[in-house]
Amino acid sequence: MSTPETPPPTPDPTPTPAQLGYRMPAEWEPHEATWIAWPHHREDWPGKFAPVPWVYVEIVRHLSRVERVNIVVEGRRMRDDVSEKLLAHNVDLNQVTFVKARTDRVWLRDSGPTFVVNDQGEGDQRVGLIDWRFNAWAKYDDHRRDNRIPRRVARKLGLKRWTPRVDCEGESRRVVLEGGAIDVNGRGSLLTTEECLLSEVQARNPGVDRQTLEGIFADQLGVRNVIWLNQGIVGDDTHGHVDDLARFVDPTTVVVVVENKASDPNYEPLQENLRRLQEARDQDGQPLRVVPLPMPEPVLFDDDRLPASYANFYIANRLVLVPTFNDPADREALNTLASLFPDREVVGIHAVDLVLGLGTLHCLTQQQPAAPA
Repeated sequence: MSTPETPPPTPDPTPTPAQLGYRMPAEWEPHEATWIAWPHHREDWPGKFAPVPWVYVEIVRHLSRVERVNIVVEGRRMRDDVSEKLLAHNVDLNQVTFVKARTDRVWLRDSGPTFVVNDQGEGDQRVGLIDWRFNAWAKYDDHRRDNRIPRRVARKLGLKRWTPRVDCEGESRRVVLEGGAIDVNGRGSLLTTEECLLSEVQARNPGVDRQTLEGIFADQLGVRNVIWLNQGIVGDDTHGHVDDLARFVDPTTVVVVVENKASDPNYEPLQENLRRLQEARDQDGQPLRVVPLPMPEPVLFDDDRLPASYANFYIANRLVLVPTFNDPADREALNTLASLFPDREVVGIHAVDLVLGLGTLHCLTQQQPAAPA
């Protein structure tokens, strides 16, 4: 008597972005636009909010010369105020699009979508976006408006949107991830930290292990090589975002911040990250070129150390914006990045006031890639 064969498992009816040919592009690949949200949450800059909108004006002034800038505003009054400020600094408003949406905070790197591209796609299938769940770094309660931003962006742009889920502890949950927690080279490699994604402190996805996260990166972003660094810098409210630590600047080169003073609490953790990168390999098994960036002297406010880091730069079309801190190391950081981006203008943006909000240039921007040719 024969035993009936076990039927094959039913395939998942919904293909993942990677199965459809999508990948997360590197930041230096061509942009259609940069997204920012105009600052309004005064509690993020206690006692120093007044200069912050003018820092944003300077950011938009530079970005609008090389690509469109989409600015999220709460309504007409904010739009008119922002327009007046931009015109005062000779910004071409034809390069600016205002998008009405309410936000809790303005860190679109984390609350905004992760865009993906399909190099073989056609028409409206060339660009899509991943809508991760945003829970304010597993730390703050006010995040419902921010969590809706990717859906609003997808609707505005008419893009396909994925909302990744993971099965854990007997239930299906949306995956929590912030853009500042990851950095990619566009070829299949991704940087992240154990402190941010695997720690029980500010746990984004409790019960989800390293292997499962790597599977999520593969399915959603087309990543096949994850490089795990250790922990973030002192003062980082996000508990270990990689965009304050190490960044790809081309497919095989990574910059990493290092602290030269052995007495500084950042010294040992950053040396550990440096060692890991020196031992790491890319998606093809090749070693990386690792270039150190300095750290500025500690930036303090009311005796609290702020997360000042030159690694929080933003790469735009023909332009790199770099946070500066009135520090002698500013020049070294700018020169290092200028040597690594010979085809882009490297511009410093004064960020001593901005960093009081616990983020700077990369944290507040989100690139929208151009559709592949």
